[in-house]
Amino acid sequence: MPRRKIITDDKLYYSISEVAQITRLEPYVLRFWEKEFPMLKPKKNSGGNRTYQKQDIEVVNRIKHLLYKENYTIAGARNRLKSIKPTTEKKELVASAKFQTTVGEIRKEIESLLKLFPCLF
Repeated sequence: MPRRKIITDDKLYYSISEVAQITRLEPYVLRFWEKEFPMLKPKKNSGGNRTYQKQDIEVVNRIKHLLYKENYTIAGARNRLKSIKPTTEKKELVASAKFQTTVGEIRKEIESLLKLFPCLF
């Protein structure tokens, strides 16, 4: 059986289902947010499938934080993201988003590993 890496730092692109698993959001939420937040524009491959990069996942985590933790409306979160200047607050928001992305990737890998050994749990 091939060995799997726990942290996927070398991965360049993620599918919408992987991003949904990492961020714990439904794919339809991600698709809706693409329409509402101009800064969230994952590329599409030749088959038309979304291909997210790490910075896209970090944007998703920033949006999620503003909507679910700080209770902004969609419009409020959109305006907030547009107005954030390079300050300590922005650095903290970016660092938090990066942390959440890493935690989500680790969670996804652990869940994948648990599926390999269902009889142990």
